[in-house]
Amino acid sequence: MSIDSGRIEAAVVELLHAIGEDPARPGLVATPRRIAESYAELFAGVDEDPLVHLADAAEFTAGDAVGELVLVRDIAFRSTCEHHLLPFTGVAHLAYLPAGRIVGLGKLARVVETLSSRPQLQERLTDQIADTLERGLEPRGVLVVMDARHGCVTARGTRQADSTTVTVAGRGALADPGAQAGVLALIGAGGGGSA
Repeated sequence: MSIDSGRIEAAVVELLHAIGEDPARPGLVATPRRIAESYAELFAGVDEDPLVHLADAAEFTAGDAVGELVLVRDIAFRSTCEHHLLPFTGVAHLAYLPAGRIVGLGKLARVVETLSSRPQLQERLTDQIADTLERGLEPRGVLVVMDARHGCVTARGTRQADSTTVTVAGRGALADPGAQAGVLALIGAGGGGSA
């Protein structure tokens, strides 16, 4: 399914009418088109398979020096809360214990981008990233930690501008809290910021 810009534009015009605005006034006349364009970008991952980014993972042998742990910290992401269609932004930290395959580090960021570019819940997004890494790389373990600031919390309701939400998903050898502790310490040692 591709983005239907015409339907989005019509819906935005109706929304503007519904809140008592005039979609024809100068400041709003281009808003329906702008929103349709932004939605095409924000929801580009709806029909994309994140496993494609891991398809060219390199096989390695016992003699290859691949290290014990691969950790990429502070991958910036943005997504859209499916409950309020408001943004949430933050950082993702991805770790895996290679078993027989490694992948270019930029590919990990592409997995995050693909899965976050759809209506989401942070909890589900964290699990989906972990599941994708587990399926695509078949590692001994995976740990995904996400820290995000949610528009539905900062801009409405309780309006907690400084609060962030942290979610964690572990698989395999990194599903154990004891094993996670070492990786969490490395994440924290990087001084990486929250959202």
